[in-house]
Amino acid sequence: MLKKSMRSGLVSLLLIVGVVWGVSKWAGSRHADEQAEDLRRWAGPQDILMLSSTTCVFCKRASAWLQEHQVPHRECFVERDASCLAEYQARGARGTPTFVVRGHTILGFDRERIRALLRPPA
Repeated sequence: MLKKSMRSGLVSLLLIVGVVWGVSKWAGSRHADEQAEDLRRWAGPQDILMLSSTTCVFCKRASAWLQEHQVPHRECFVERDASCLAEYQARGARGTPTFVVRGHTILGFDRERIRALLRPPA
């Protein structure tokens, strides 16, 4: 009898955890879609520059997200492009990806910070 009630409780708990996880993933996806829509609407072709490294996993993920969501941006690689390396060094960057958004330097792919820098004045 105890085993059956424990099994039933465990199934209920797993069901609740599954529902909460699903809702959380859905909400996170909706937020990312809203961010992408704003970035697409507010960014011009020269507004976002991504300073990347060819071996940087985080750069690849950020670039894939920007491309998937059709956010206008430029990307250069510090190992391949001398002017890109000079920009990276001039900004005192400490890692990649480093973003230059309308003249502001951002270390890492911080969509909310990029969004805030691109948001039009109220």
